[in-house]
Amino acid sequence: MTRFGRLRRGSAGGDDGFSWHGRSGPEGGERDEPEDLWNPRPRRTTERGLDRDDGDPQVPWESLPPSARHYGAPADPGLSRRVSVRRWGRPAEAVIALLLAAGLVAALVMVVLRIAVPKPATARLTDSLAGVTITLPAGWQEGAVPPVTGFTSVARSDGALVMARPVPDPVADVTKATKDAAELYSRLLLKGDKVDVVEDKALPQGHTRALRAQYQDVVNRPAYLRVTLLNRGGKAVLLVGLLQPEETTRKQALDALMSSVR
Repeated sequence: MTRFGRLRRGSAGGDDGFSWHGRSGPEGGERDEPEDLWNPRPRRTTERGLDRDDGDPQVPWESLPPSARHYGAPADPGLSRRVSVRRWGRPAEAVIALLLAAGLVAALVMVVLRIAVPKPATARLTDSLAGVTITLPAGWQEGAVPPVTGFTSVARSDGALVMARPVPDPVADVTKATKDAAELYSRLLLKGDKVDVVEDKALPQGHTRALRAQYQDVVNRPAYLRVTLLNRGGKAVLLVGLLQPEETTRKQALDALMSSVR
């Protein structure tokens, strides 16, 4: 007889026409224990025994909890050490991955910004009356009205300006005309207590002269004036640059701007 009994119909002793044929008890009698007909898995497991991977002997069916009877043998929880390693290892790997991703994103953003942001376009001042074009660096802009009568264009920066005007009469001696213009605008614009000539030289198409003015009072700092006369194809143009206070870097920027006149 099998360990589990079978349900038989029509047997005596049952009120509903069914009787339980149980398995043998310890004294040879039959135990009234119904067979789990609704779950064939426990029957197969009980019949073949619950084998374990670690070599333990078969576990008796009666000693198993209800969950084990329904789902089968419990799994061996021998992974606590591995789980502990994974528990700490996975967050560390995630943090490292996030840091690497952030670094890559930052590098990509810098590259994109360098490529996408256009360089500021160089401004130009074009004076059609004087027949010149002046390249304006960053910080310089074209002014509306020149502060001195007779000049037709002006470019301004912080404490500096450059003016241009055509010379209506022909220029026979460019060097002398440049010296005279420098003396005139020195008295008009500088008005210094002491004025020194710091540069006087010839250019391929004209002449240039630079002056430095000093003041006895403590309010006015030294000023710088450059006068350039260009004579191209019988048409002369006069350029005057003024800077106050005089500083080496700003003076070099003013000279570079005036030399860029075309």
